[in-house]
Amino acid sequence: MGKNWYCGTMSESPVPSTLDDEKHGASKPYRILSLDGGGAKGFYTLGVLDEIERNIGRPLHECFDLIFGTSTGAIIAALIARGDSVESALGLYRQHVPEIMKHHNPAKRSEALQNLAVTVFGKTKVEDLKTAVGIVATNWKDERPLIFKASVTQAHGSAGSFVPFFGCPVADAIIASCSACPFFETHTIKKSNGDAVEVADGGFCANNPTLYAIADATLAMKQKHPDLRVVSVGVGSYPEPAVWKKAGRIRGGWGLIRHALNSDFLQRILGVNTCSMEVLRGILFKDVPTIRINGAFTEPAMATDLLEHDLNKLNRLVQKGRLSFQEYEGRLREFLTA
Repeated sequence: MGKNWYCGTMSESPVPSTLDDEKHGASKPYRILSLDGGGAKGFYTLGVLDEIERNIGRPLHECFDLIFGTSTGAIIAALIARGDSVESALGLYRQHVPEIMKHHNPAKRSEALQNLAVTVFGKTKVEDLKTAVGIVATNWKDERPLIFKASVTQAHGSAGSFVPFFGCPVADAIIASCSACPFFETHTIKKSNGDAVEVADGGFCANNPTLYAIADATLAMKQKHPDLRVVSVGVGSYPEPAVWKKAGRIRGGWGLIRHALNSDFLQRILGVNTCSMEVLRGILFKDVPTIRINGAFTEPAMATDLLEHDLNKLNRLVQKGRLSFQEYEGRLREFLTA
C-alpha cells in the first residue's frame, strides 16, 4: 500500500487490517516517533511536527509511547517528551539556532550549544520526561553507539546496572548527541558509576534512529511488529550551498577550503547513514507499519546544510515541512487516532 521509496522523498509501510489486529490481539497500537539528525535542518522536522500537533489537537507526548532522536532530533525529542508544544520548540529554534550556527569555529559553536542545553534543559530531570525516550550519541573512543534511555524497560541486557541516562543530566545527553565533529568539539560525560566517556554526534552511528527505536520496542518491550505504528521524520534533502558560502563560515586562508571539503564529507557521511538505515528498516521490518517523511527539494533557492543560520532560509524549511505533512495527513491521522 502506498509508496516505498527507501532513499527518496517519502515512504510508508502498510497498516494491518482490522482482522490482522484481531489476529494478533492488539488492543492499542504502540506508537513510535523517530527524528533524524541534521543540525539547522531540524526546522523542517519542526514544520512537519507542528502540523501534526495542530491537526491531532493534543500534545505529541500524548500521541507516542516512545520517542527517539539524533542530534537536532534529540533536542526536539527531549522537548516533546518533557511536554513542550512544538510551537514553543520552534520558538526556541528561531531564537537560538542561528546564533549557534553563525560562529566561525568549533569551540565557539560548542560553547553556544552547551549554554543553550543548560538554559533549556538545565532544570529538566529524567523523571520529568512524560514518555520513553532514546537519545542517540556515539562513544567516540570505542567507536560504538551510546544511547541515553529513560526507562529500564528499554534495556536489552544488564538491567541490574541500568541507570536512566547513565546518571547524566538531560542537558549532557543533548550536548553529546549534537557534538558533530569537526563542526563541534566532542563532549565528555561522567556516568554515575564513575566512568568518563568522550562522546560525539549520534549521526555517526544512526543519523536516522528508527531501527534503534524499533529494536527497543520489539526486543526490549516485547511489542509485536503489527502492533507498532512508526512515524519517522527526516530533515529533508536539499542542494548543497556554494563553496564560497561554506568557506565563509570560518576565518583564515587555506582553512576556508579545508572547511568546505570537511562540510561536504560530513554531509555525505550523514546522508549515506540516513539512507542505509532506511533501506535496512524496509528489509528487516517491512511488516512494521511505518510512515517516513523526508521530502526532497531540488530548487537552487533551497540550497542549505546543517550549519545554515539565515533565519529566512530556515523559515522556508519550516514551510517545506508543512507541505510534506499534507501528503500524509490522512495516514498520520489513522496512525495517531486509531
